[in-house]
Amino acid sequence: MSDLVRVREWEEFKRLVMELKPDSLVYSIDQNAMSKTKELTALRLILLARGGYYIYIDFPKGKENVLRKTRIPIHKDENGNRYLEDDDVISFIKREFGENLQVFSFWTI
Repeated sequence: MSDLVRVREWEEFKRLVMELKPDSLVYSIDQNAMSKTKELTALRLILLARGGYYIYIDFPKGKENVLRKTRIPIHKDENGNRYLEDDDVISFIKREFGENLQVFSFWTI
């Protein structure tokens, strides 16, 4: 059976990725439940390694247009709705963990 571990600190998640050396990471861009408009500004990073799932979730930093810990930029559409771009997330992950790491988006409906 696989364990699900919520990693609360960004530095701890980074340490796990470096230590476990996965071939890939999965991410999902989710609705921010704290937002009145349910904007797509919550980032979930998923590391599958050694029989377990390690999950790190990052949220916006107040009204700033960046995520709290990863500092990934938040964009606005023509209606003022804030959202994350897949390309920004992928570029960030590869910059942090190396170009050879495969990165996959996980979509839920």
